[in-house]
Amino acid sequence: MVRNYRLQLKEEPDKPEVQEEPQGAAKPDDPEEPAESEETKEPEEPEKTAEESEKMEQPREQTHRNKMYHAGLVLEGGGMKGFYTAGVLDFFLEQGIFFSRIYGVSAGACHMTSYLSRQKGRGRDVIMDNVNIRSYCGPLPLFLTGDFFNVDYAYHLVPDLLNPFDYDTYAAYPGKAYAVVTNIVTGEPEYLEAKDLRKDMDKIQASASLPLISRMVRIGKGRYLDGGISDAIPLQQSIWDGDEKNIVVMTKEIGYVRKPESKAGLAAIRARYARYPKMYELMRDRHVTYNQTLDLIEECEEDGRAFVLRPQHKGEVGRIEKDEEKLMALYNEGYADAEKRFEAMMAYLADTEYEEIP
Repeated sequence: MVRNYRLQLKEEPDKPEVQEEPQGAAKPDDPEEPAESEETKEPEEPEKTAEESEKMEQPREQTHRNKMYHAGLVLEGGGMKGFYTAGVLDFFLEQGIFFSRIYGVSAGACHMTSYLSRQKGRGRDVIMDNVNIRSYCGPLPLFLTGDFFNVDYAYHLVPDLLNPFDYDTYAAYPGKAYAVVTNIVTGEPEYLEAKDLRKDMDKIQASASLPLISRMVRIGKGRYLDGGISDAIPLQQSIWDGDEKNIVVMTKEIGYVRKPESKAGLAAIRARYARYPKMYELMRDRHVTYNQTLDLIEECEEDGRAFVLRPQHKGEVGRIEKDEEKLMALYNEGYADAEKRFEAMMAYLADTEYEEIP
């Protein structure tokens, strides 16, 4: 839309009236009456384009630019439901808000990387640009490689060529970033620091390797799968690490309660991971541990240890979603929720120590 901005003219002293010339009188270009001098004309302001008009509007005042708060940021997974998290983190980037410790689980770990490399929109664009390409994810790579998400495509081709990742900016982040993984031998969660993704990309991969549709990831002597199996929302770990205040970004809506795994699902887990009985136990009890975590989050919201951002209603996006309109709607919801609750979040962090970062 093009907006017109009126030119504000200065008041001039009254001029003597000029009698109207009858028809046939000399025109301005006649020698009897010279044309009005260019110096006496008020210049007409050209009509603004929509782009120029938009630039004239005042943006939200940036009062918290480039600050790293000594607090925890906890990012739940959830497959494509993580688009909500992508929206939240892009708003944080705009405001220059960072945290000294970040715990990313599965999709949360993936979106954490673009947040710390300060590439606004990249987490969203990686999915939107590739999700409907057969060789990126789906039955074809699952059949050919054993991974629903093609590992070489997702963790090498995308960051190195298709959607270039800023490895240097990520590595320069002064805080700590953890990829939460599940050790399928011990059945315990592990919190692997991912400092340099040129060497640590396998930690992000392990955190996002869903059971049954991904191969296990070997790191050192450990064997790992999705961190959400053992610690879906690692708020307790952040508290144990010393974070008295935490921002928790969830992908499940208010009122969500996890249900027990289906018998068919448990049977598949038992068969696929027969050599790793802890996997069956984790999946069997997953709904219990998850719902206990929800109780902890509620308790921490009440006593001030947690500030939570999450969808307000059940959305249409599934864990493996390819509908681009639905994905963008969820991204926009996350961004809007972060913007709406920004002042409340900053009030929550008001007495938290911070340091300015480049």
